[in-house]
Amino acid sequence: MSTPRTIATIEDLRALVGHELGSTEWVEITQERVDLFADATEDHQWIHVDVERAEAGPFGGTIAHGFLTLSLLPSFGAELFALELGSARLNYGLESVRFTNPVRVGSRIRGTATFEEVNDLPKGTQVITRYVVEIEGVERPACVARQITLVTG
Repeated sequence: MSTPRTIATIEDLRALVGHELGSTEWVEITQERVDLFADATEDHQWIHVDVERAEAGPFGGTIAHGFLTLSLLPSFGAELFALELGSARLNYGLESVRFTNPVRVGSRIRGTATFEEVNDLPKGTQVITRYVVEIEGVERPACVARQITLVTG
């Protein structure tokens, strides 16, 4: 794993708007990870956890929850960049999320990130980061999301 890019000032952050920050290492999506996520969220839909039934289903096997894929965005971001500015960096929400392709168990995914906007607000600086989650060997991504972070202080 490479060292994340350290961003120490708002000016440095603004200079990166529109530039892709790179790609993370590949992460394998195992059945164990999917099962643990199902337990944590109480979402035990068969397409995620019933291996035998899912083999005969529309994807030929179990798939990750879309929200499991989405939940990896913070770890992808931490691998790519470190915002070392302000007193707090708060997850302010998501502007949009699309799950454009299922992630089959056993496949590997990785994230790319691009800062799209840096906006001054009365309570701090709003940073909008676009993430694309790729599936190894598959053209269409698994997920595209715009995450909003609020940097305060």
